[in-house]
Amino acid sequence: VQLQASGGGSVQAGDSLRLSCAVSGRTFNNYNVAWFRQAPGQEREFVAAIPWTGKSTYYADSVKGRFTISKDNAGNTVYLQMDSLKPEDTAVYYCASDRGRRNIAISRDYEYDYWGQGTLVTVSS
Repeated sequence: VQLQASGGGSVQAGDSLRLSCAVSGRTFNNYNVAWFRQAPGQEREFVAAIPWTGKSTYYADSVKGRFTISKDNAGNTVYLQMDSLKPEDTAVYYCASDRGRRNIAISRDYEYDYWGQGTLVTVSS
């Protein structure tokens, strides 16, 4: 299983970006999928997740109402739509997926087995 994150870039505060995470080797259907980010000098933090049921979404308080996580119908790609970007959103964004466990702490990075390479988002004021 390999994850490929893309879509990062340099934008101004208030702009939007859409990140993509493509999976190869299987689909995202029936697996937990999440986005994390890591800013320079800081620990990796949870951003958003879709659980294996696909019936709900979870967000960090810092991005709630601005970011939207979604999955395409085929289950091959997960997106992170980021609107109203702020300078504090600047980070390397990583997508992650697990091996299909049913009851996980979905916002904890240690629950995830597969990680994309990261894509850099830079938001200037």
